[in-house]
Amino acid sequence: MSTVPSASPRPGDDREMSRVRILTAAAEIAAENGYEGTTISKVTKRSGLPASSVYWFFRDKDHLLAEVVRHSFEQWIAAEPRWERDPRDGRTLAEGLRDILSRSTRGLPGAPDFLRIGHMLLLESREVEAEARQYFLAARDAVASSIAAWFTSYFSTGLRARRPELAMDLARIVMASTDGLFLAHQIDGSADADDFITIIVAVVEQAVADAGRA
Repeated sequence: MSTVPSASPRPGDDREMSRVRILTAAAEIAAENGYEGTTISKVTKRSGLPASSVYWFFRDKDHLLAEVVRHSFEQWIAAEPRWERDPRDGRTLAEGLRDILSRSTRGLPGAPDFLRIGHMLLLESREVEAEARQYFLAARDAVASSIAAWFTSYFSTGLRARRPELAMDLARIVMASTDGLFLAHQIDGSADADDFITIIVAVVEQAVADAGRA
């Protein structure tokens, strides 16, 4: 009986495995020591790869940490529910928001690297802004725009004209609240996602109702 031989690893596969090992090591070290405490020497020791391998993929520490944030964000966003409304969806804004938040908050206890490192960089003051911080802010802006567009899809034409800023205000409230839930999980892990969702949905419903009466 013949067997099919397993495929040999391709050079490209090996390179990608090495790249991911470096990104994983850098993320762990940044979480433990912060941006300034992360060094190429620590990354090489943790990853088990030489400095030449690190510099093959990344020009310097700043580029490396920016890629850690980008890599983590792309993995996270691929697993997240999309802020896109199906025109055939007959649910109310509150029902749709509850569903998306119920799914999107599941990954927060796992502390995605881009959130952990991104928040850390937001609180640091540096003369030269870190590339990772710039990417994190750009990614947040993109997510905020998606959420705002989702909210807008529920608004009447009149409400959109009277309160053009409302959708983005609500998007920022959702993101700020999610940031708080993420931090609460990191502090003691006791945050209740269901309670959080109930409060956010109620706040959004009231804000939209008040705007519609104005």
